[in-house]
This record gives sequence, C-alpha cells and structure tokens, in this order.
Amino acid sequence: MGPITYFAVYVIIWWTVLFAILPIGIRTQADEDDVEPGSEPGAPVRPRHLFKLALTTLVSVVVWLGFYAVVNLDLFQFGADR
Repeated sequence: MGPITYFAVYVIIWWTVLFAILPIGIRTQADEDDVEPGSEPGAPVRPRHLFKLALTTLVSVVVWLGFYAVVNLDLFQFGADR
C-alpha cells in the first residue's frame, strides 16, 4: 500500500468516527428549557465542535494505527498463499 492509500483509509476512518462522536453529550434547547424564539427546540445548546474534532482525530489515529499494524505486521493471514 502506498501513502495515498493510507491517507485515504485515514480519511474514511476519520469521517466514520466523527459521525459516531457527534451525538455524544448533546443537550438540546428543549432539554435545557431555554428555547430561543424562532429556533428549533432540538438545536444543541453547546455543541463543543472543537472538542469533538480533537476527540475524533485522537480516536481515528488509534484506529488507523490498528489498521496499519494489521496490514504491515502480518497479524492476520489473508489469502490462501500464505
């Protein structure tokens, strides 16, 4: 595998992890009983985007390192030739 393939795998892992982490810890305006007039009651009060982006990056690096180890350290045998 080349570096572009490794980068593409990382990007796919990052986006998958992002969508898994986004709903964690969300408190809506309705939950807080503080709905702004004219806004959606289900809108988050404090979405904490920077924290979630940092957490996504950290988790993605760990998952990608596991992928890298499986591919390069021959932890599993793929195919009938090996």
